[in-house]
Amino acid sequence: MPYCGPPPTPADWLGSWNLDPVLIGAFLALGICGAWWLRGAAKARKAGFGLAAFAAAIAFISPLCALSVALFSARTVHHLVVMAILAPALALAFPWRRAATMPAFLGLSGALWAWHIPQLYSAAWDYAAVYWAMQAALILPAWVFFSALFQERSPAPILGLMTLVAQMGLLGALLTFAPHPFYPEHLAHAPVWGLSALQDQQLAGLIMWVPGMIPLALLAGVLAWRLLRRDQPA
Repeated sequence: MPYCGPPPTPADWLGSWNLDPVLIGAFLALGICGAWWLRGAAKARKAGFGLAAFAAAIAFISPLCALSVALFSARTVHHLVVMAILAPALALAFPWRRAATMPAFLGLSGALWAWHIPQLYSAAWDYAAVYWAMQAALILPAWVFFSALFQERSPAPILGLMTLVAQMGLLGALLTFAPHPFYPEHLAHAPVWGLSALQDQQLAGLIMWVPGMIPLALLAGVLAWRLLRRDQPA
């Protein structure tokens, strides 16, 4: 049984909340500690913490968690919530000081590809410990990477972000144009939602290829514009 529970159907997925008491207790403890730590912090950091808490609840408690068991496309949305919302929000609320761009970029790139290796995907499906290890492997380097991105005033993090966007485009294309499904876990569940497993995989590729890339590409553009304006002579 996957960590998020049995795959829901279109009739019951909105009620498929993850009420794991250990997870909820951990989230509450982290929420209390984070709020106490930020009690005198700037509003931007508090807003980042609130956004991170919201993204974590969407990813791991809301019905999206269960839906990612039924549909690989929902798993892709789950990854985007974790990588493109939760991690940057954590970096805003609790930035890693002296964050190293290159190690974080390499770790994030490795985790992004590792999640799509069928054997590792199956292991995360079968074992909760592997599932959480894979989640940590995605969240932690993304947190460090965005910390470096927000703190540094050099082109290196921006180039890293654009390279990350290019990787997402390549991975999305591979999923979209693959002649067969890579993940047998969804063979029996995607048809319940009116999709074949291959169509579900193609939808996942399109989600990563277009809506997944756009926010990161826009962020890279904003940061590059800020860097160029800073370097202009007064």
